[in-house]
Amino acid sequence: MSYTCFEVEVADKVAHVQLTRGDELNTMVPAFWTELPQIITDLSDSGEVRAIVLSSTGRHFCAGMDLAVFAGDGPATGNTRVARQAHTRMMALSLQENLSSLENARVPVLAAIQGGCIGGGVDLVTAADMRYATADAFFCIQEINIGMTADVGTLQRLPKLIPEGVARQLAYTGERLPAARAYELGLVNEVFADHDSMVSAVLEVAAEIASKAPMAIWGSKQMLNYTRDHSVREGLEYIATWQAGMFSPEEMAEAFAAKAEKRAGEFADLPPVPRNLG
Repeated sequence: MSYTCFEVEVADKVAHVQLTRGDELNTMVPAFWTELPQIITDLSDSGEVRAIVLSSTGRHFCAGMDLAVFAGDGPATGNTRVARQAHTRMMALSLQENLSSLENARVPVLAAIQGGCIGGGVDLVTAADMRYATADAFFCIQEINIGMTADVGTLQRLPKLIPEGVARQLAYTGERLPAARAYELGLVNEVFADHDSMVSAVLEVAAEIASKAPMAIWGSKQMLNYTRDHSVREGLEYIATWQAGMFSPEEMAEAFAAKAEKRAGEFADLPPVPRNLG
């Protein structure tokens, strides 16, 4: 399938999803918001992919929202203020849900970031499981610089990834966070000299993830996301319930056998998610 904003390749259970509008700084045009959740959800639901790498092209990873997203679909000029406010709320919720597709995917999503990751780009990568960057990369909560509050996920996720005080400073000032400092803070796992070496290394990490038991990886992602938003006690209750229904003795037996025989494990794919049952 061809896309306006992306190119998708799948090899050895790893999907590589690239933003392809490098000449336009990979701004988030309307097609982006339709294509991204479709791609991520389809890959996750298929059960055939065990890790997703999200990378980009051109000088910058993503320059954020394209103003065309806000044009054409709003209430008519004569409509009430309440209608305009309702439209704004529904628009924000829709955009949030689109980016949450990364978080909701059953498999880990790894973001490889070069150059600028600005505005909506920060919303995007904070919804991923892990982030990697080139030495020239930087992050910027651009919304404050244009007189608005970031509303698609950055202010909710970033304070859970880096110290809250630093997140507040970035949100209030709109200053740039360089890759080296992002690494010190734990926002990115590793910094690379250039784009090619970064993408190659991130694909290797994804391949290592793809070699593990898929049900165990899915469970790990579910637990980490749940525990982030709940107490330790609630997280412990959840994993106990999850294991009661989702633990796979077959995966564990194969993992032990593969280790003993010094070979790669051979695991069944995740079951596909049924859709359109009506």
